[in-house]
Amino acid sequence: MNGNGERGGEAFSPSSFGALAANPEKWALFLDIDGTLVDIAPTPDAVEAPAGLAASLAVVMTGLGGALALVTGRGIGFVDRLFHPHCFPLAGLHGAELRLPGGRTIAIEPSPAFLQAKAALHAGAASLPGVIVEDKGVAVAVHYRLAPHHRDSVEALMREAAVRAGPRWSLQSGKMLVELKPAAADKGEALKSFMRGAPFAGRQPLAVGDDLTDEDMFAAAIAHGGQAIRIGDGNARTLAAGRIGTPAHMRTLLASLADTWERDRR
Repeated sequence: MNGNGERGGEAFSPSSFGALAANPEKWALFLDIDGTLVDIAPTPDAVEAPAGLAASLAVVMTGLGGALALVTGRGIGFVDRLFHPHCFPLAGLHGAELRLPGGRTIAIEPSPAFLQAKAALHAGAASLPGVIVEDKGVAVAVHYRLAPHHRDSVEALMREAAVRAGPRWSLQSGKMLVELKPAAADKGEALKSFMRGAPFAGRQPLAVGDDLTDEDMFAAAIAHGGQAIRIGDGNARTLAAGRIGTPAHMRTLLASLADTWERDRR
């Protein structure tokens, strides 16, 4: 039974990661990045990928026959720099950008109204010390992690920006941030897009994330007969049936899985 009192199938516990090793052809793995694979940083640009993470992801993707995708609020360019030289299948900006297996990229373009709203956000946030505007091109996130006392002001700014941008853009709350993003983009729809094509089609999706923004991805995974795991403490309400305590624990599980497949190939 999950945090919402709904059933999401048999719980996929951290110890069950061995099921991926035993039946790799059965599973597709969808991973958030911030707070899931890497630790939350004080500022957006301070995020780093620990040594060995990108290599572990590459081995796990190969072991899954390519059925691994990163699903994140970050843009494709940022993720590629983070995991250089590896380029993974990716849903960036909550699905506003998609890089499919094979490298084909699909992206939503910003509207003039959104660009005006973004300019107004930059101007408004300049009067809030400690508030950081993360400009992602077709989306924009305003972070108040360094200035939590400005939360109400940030939320008011974002509501005004959403009205200015129009109905094609919507607000998404996250950990100490509010984001204005394309309304058509959410992580659940991104997962569904991957599941319609090879090598994901016909597999059970396992979705792993840490935040409210990942709940749409969890719902889509469960609807496809798969599972969801939430990173973090057990207090947050979630559709996920499984829990992993920290990104460091998640990295350890991925490294162990990669080591298992590396040994099997020798």
